[in-house]
Amino acid sequence: MKKTISTPEYADLVAWLKDARLALGLSMRDLAERLEEPHSFVQKVEIMEKRLDVYEYAVYCKALQIDPRDGFVFFR
Repeated sequence: MKKTISTPEYADLVAWLKDARLALGLSMRDLAERLEEPHSFVQKVEIMEKRLDVYEYAVYCKALQIDPRDGFVFFR
């Protein structure tokens, strides 16, 4: 099995998360504040340097006001 962070599906998921952030008009710093993380956390996720685990993904989605289940479409 390939490392998930290097798959096109994961790249699409990250792009979806970034688009959701931008649609809310949030900067990386704004989202990081919602997540109670340093802004570098959001940056590393968006440049695919950091892979989100399941819990982090759920919290990230909640901060973006999106349903985490919607992201699974990228893995079908």
